[in-house]
Amino acid sequence: MKEKKEKRGSLSRLHILYKGRVQGVGFRYTAEMIAIKIGIKGWVKNLPNGDVEIVAEGPRDGLDDMIEQIGKSVVGPFIRKTIQEWLPYQGEFQDFRVEFYF
Repeated sequence: MKEKKEKRGSLSRLHILYKGRVQGVGFRYTAEMIAIKIGIKGWVKNLPNGDVEIVAEGPRDGLDDMIEQIGKSVVGPFIRKTIQEWLPYQGEFQDFRVEFYF
């Protein structure tokens, strides 16, 4: 049991794609507010294909909490599919912000 706790609290990186009607519903700003409240660092942005992408770093339990809160938020009903990829922590980010696709 102790090993599981250590893993959950360890620093991780998460890449998420949200699919559905996730643009034009305040998704990015909702995700930003949730991430900042939890203390997660990274970014969120709309993609040209209609998806929303998040790259985030922080404690594994904080990232899990962010995913859960996004799903339960006002934008949750617009999510049809979530693709998650857990990656090694890189310590790349200083804050969490909305990025724009160029």
